[in-house]
Amino acid sequence: MIHAPAAIRHSSFGFRHSALLLAAFLLSATPARPHPLQAEPIDHAFVYTFDQFNIPEDPDEALVNGGLLLLAELNCTACHAAPESWQDRLKPKPGPDLSAVGSRLDPDTLWLMIRSPQTRKKGTQMPGLFAGEEGDDEKVEALVEYLGALKKEASAMPAGDAERGKDLYHKVGCVACHEPAKDARPPKVPAEAEVEKPGNASVPIALADAYDFNSLAHFLKNPLHFRPAGRMPDMRLSEQEASDIAAYLHVGRVAEKATARAALKIPKQGVEKGKAVFEKMNCIACHQTGQSRPTRQTALTKLDAAKGCLAEKQPSGTPRFDLNDLEKRALKLALAEIQKPAQKLTAQQRVDWQMSRLNCYACHDRDGKGGPEDPRAQYFGVNDATAESIGQLGHLPPNLDKVGRKLTRGWFEKTLWGEGGSVRPYMDTRMPNFGQAQTEMLISAFNEADKLDKPVKIDVSGLEKHHRAELGRKLLGATGLACVSCHGLKDRKSLGPPVIRLTHTVERLQPEYFKELLLNPQVTQPGTVMPPMFVGRKTADKDIESLWTYLREVEGQPLPEGLMSSEDFELKPDKRPIVFRSFIEGAGSHAIGVGFPGGLNAAFDGQQSRWAIIWKGRFLDAMSNWQDRAMPPIKPLGTDVKELPAATGERVFGGYKLDKDGVPTFLYRQDGRQVEDTLRPKKNGFERSVKINGKETKEALSW
Repeated sequence: MIHAPAAIRHSSFGFRHSALLLAAFLLSATPARPHPLQAEPIDHAFVYTFDQFNIPEDPDEALVNGGLLLLAELNCTACHAAPESWQDRLKPKPGPDLSAVGSRLDPDTLWLMIRSPQTRKKGTQMPGLFAGEEGDDEKVEALVEYLGALKKEASAMPAGDAERGKDLYHKVGCVACHEPAKDARPPKVPAEAEVEKPGNASVPIALADAYDFNSLAHFLKNPLHFRPAGRMPDMRLSEQEASDIAAYLHVGRVAEKATARAALKIPKQGVEKGKAVFEKMNCIACHQTGQSRPTRQTALTKLDAAKGCLAEKQPSGTPRFDLNDLEKRALKLALAEIQKPAQKLTAQQRVDWQMSRLNCYACHDRDGKGGPEDPRAQYFGVNDATAESIGQLGHLPPNLDKVGRKLTRGWFEKTLWGEGGSVRPYMDTRMPNFGQAQTEMLISAFNEADKLDKPVKIDVSGLEKHHRAELGRKLLGATGLACVSCHGLKDRKSLGPPVIRLTHTVERLQPEYFKELLLNPQVTQPGTVMPPMFVGRKTADKDIESLWTYLREVEGQPLPEGLMSSEDFELKPDKRPIVFRSFIEGAGSHAIGVGFPGGLNAAFDGQQSRWAIIWKGRFLDAMSNWQDRAMPPIKPLGTDVKELPAATGERVFGGYKLDKDGVPTFLYRQDGRQVEDTLRPKKNGFERSVKINGKETKEALSW
């Protein structure tokens, strides 16, 4: 079972000091000083969310879930098979990829890390395997030789600027998990006031000095390549940004020398011996080096909690995690728990479990749990001063309540592991990429956890008479509902404080959530500054559906009043096709023009359900549609206008749908059969795809 109340009780989040959270980090006037590697040394295997949400006073029934988290995050199941009903929940995570570790870490660092991981890197989850018994020194040296031989040349990263790196480190989100520097003063903290220190321990960065600059910059640019488990996520840094942070983390650093290794004067052991030791000590259970994986050792259910990893003293070869008393108690409770069949988790419990494993709670809160603690949140800033007027919504990562019924599948993918998912350009903090393998399961779990028993109904077919983009445009405008006072669109900023731009609304939001939010914004999204404009409005259903229609067709529509300039009338397809409904000469009064990037255009006659004309060059000038109430037919602006054959048979128009690239497929019934009709630009013309009851035929359309 997952005991969220205990976690909430022990978090230090609660009410945040909003006065400390509003602006970007102020650059120090003095050169960057060394960043603290470990402000408060950790003397045990550190799993962030375990330490964050568990305390010794917890009853067993609450702490057992923390023990299960430790079983998973300390990778116990990489060596010990879990019972079948527990395997999905306790699946092991991949350890760091060591296939080129010799290019990143020097022999002394490898020796120190292998000989005593917890001494070299306080808080590490890597267990020690050597207790100093006879033969251990030779084994450690052999491993150093083997791992040191695993090399791969890396390209040169750009030179870094430590001062820029310090600024980036403290504002893009690194401090959500790692220690802020002592000389990094958040701008809203008065000069005479003491900067509040984080209450929760920080993830150690004690190997930053061991990596050479180029290796560290490569790691920061693409951490998932080196650590595929995603516990160090990709912060979406450019090469220059990665180099700048690497330069900052290298200020004043000198890699530690293994003086004990030099004193031992161990003779060469050989790479082959090191490889054999690596296999025998079962290092390949966690680490990739190009070798095959081993079979697991004793099953978890057969382990004796008084021996092995949980014993007071471990012999050589037994993993030593340096667990503290609370962790040992939690693990013993978990080992007792897995003797019973696992209970099926609810969707919300699956969400909570994966968010705990990935430490999503460091930035996000959901159902009252998580979010950055105040001393870390004060570094989360904005790059647009007007965003300060919307308080925490302007600079803190969003609350994840209801997100499963909010975002579309495509936008989840963009946000979690793809590109282009950011809709808050005024916020400095970035959404990290934890990797598709680690986050894809969250989408279906969010969807199931957040679904409504009685979903909101909204008609987005575009077929009703009130489904007109022009009505939606007027409602958004300055003399309508004045949505543009807060929301920008396309490349235009809002007239007032910046909130999320509406450009990708249809691609991003599920339509039912869109309506749910507009009908009752404070209930749907507590804390929002959006006013309840549709409460008691008799035309609410019609108006919201018209807003959706406008936002669906926004690429081919004028901007709302207040955002439009005189240069906005010619429609110019750029990265995506423009779909524009109008009275187009040659395509009739129910025409739908489609302008493709690259200068090929077409118009579909919605009355006759057929492609009517194609042409080259410029698309359309919409001025007459937007300025003239009579709406005379508009002419194609390009050249080589070609009329296409008339329709045959009886056709009934059924609207259109857009694919992920914005290409429309027109739907109609012909002689009782369902038809899907699509044009795609090809060299010297179009390729037309027609599916009739699912059977596809293709033809070329050219001049």
